[in-house]
Amino acid sequence: MLELTMNKLAALKRLSDENGIIGALAIDQRGSLKKMIAAGKATNVGDQSIIRFKELVSEELTPYATSILLDPEYGLPAARVRHNDAGLLVAYEKTGYDATAVGRLPDLLPEWSVKRLKEAGADAVKFLLYYDVDEDEKINDYKHVYMERVGSECVAEDIPFFLEIVTYDANNDDVKSKEYAKVKPHKVIKAMEEFSKPQYNVDVLKVEVPVDMNFVEGYTEGETVYSKDEAAAFFKQQSEVTELPFIFLSAGVSSKLFQETLKFAKESGSTFNGVLCGRATWKEGVAPFAEDGEQAGREWLQDTGIRNIEELNLVLKETANSWFDKVK
Repeated sequence: MLELTMNKLAALKRLSDENGIIGALAIDQRGSLKKMIAAGKATNVGDQSIIRFKELVSEELTPYATSILLDPEYGLPAARVRHNDAGLLVAYEKTGYDATAVGRLPDLLPEWSVKRLKEAGADAVKFLLYYDVDEDEKINDYKHVYMERVGSECVAEDIPFFLEIVTYDANNDDVKSKEYAKVKPHKVIKAMEEFSKPQYNVDVLKVEVPVDMNFVEGYTEGETVYSKDEAAAFFKQQSEVTELPFIFLSAGVSSKLFQETLKFAKESGSTFNGVLCGRATWKEGVAPFAEDGEQAGREWLQDTGIRNIEELNLVLKETANSWFDKVK
């Protein structure tokens, strides 16, 4: 069971609903969001377009979310216009990774610290780590020490540490392939097991679901990798390797598939404690914003965006577990 200080406990409550469920909205994308906006514009995309879209998402959707995840590079204006009841998570990592280097090594934003993020209003700090449990030991040892440092900073500032783990295979770049689907449960579950160890001082894990639902029997019209029973067993195993609260990331899948995945997780015995959902909620709103302007983007968010998040909230009420049961 996770032992929290009074300040961390209060911060986690600000990020959750009254029942200890996290229904957070993620829009800390930087490079990928820039590309999405550029795809719909004839001219170069300036920083102001990214800042403004984040503000629109924050204004329109945080009344329906328990909290929002933003980045300090483009997202702080959006943090200032969020709903009064919405908590704030702030990302601490540089966007993406150096594709020319081996190992997808983590990198902090050099002009920020946990102390500065807290002073900027963060209720919690989030760090995204790319991790392959089977990669070279030296690379993984480097990542382990790096996460120990981030965790120690969060302890020093008495602020919750949310660790987002995105798994990969160093020998296979295609994470959407059948081959990767076969090894994904091992990658996800082992990564969770590692970073649940006390030396990292993680308070909440933000993780992938342990299978690729596009290869689960009954959820695809194509090839399958897992039967429903096999997939369910992986969800159960995922819950059993950690005592920490954990939440699911949407990984850019459609809103409908993400909701179906959460229902499947619940049926499988998963004890997940909520979501940090990004593109599944708002990504289709980028095109009208980029092509037809701010008002078109706002109208999409007010209609489809709100519907996406309200539907997700209903599913969360049926499926997610309270993190109150995992802390003292």
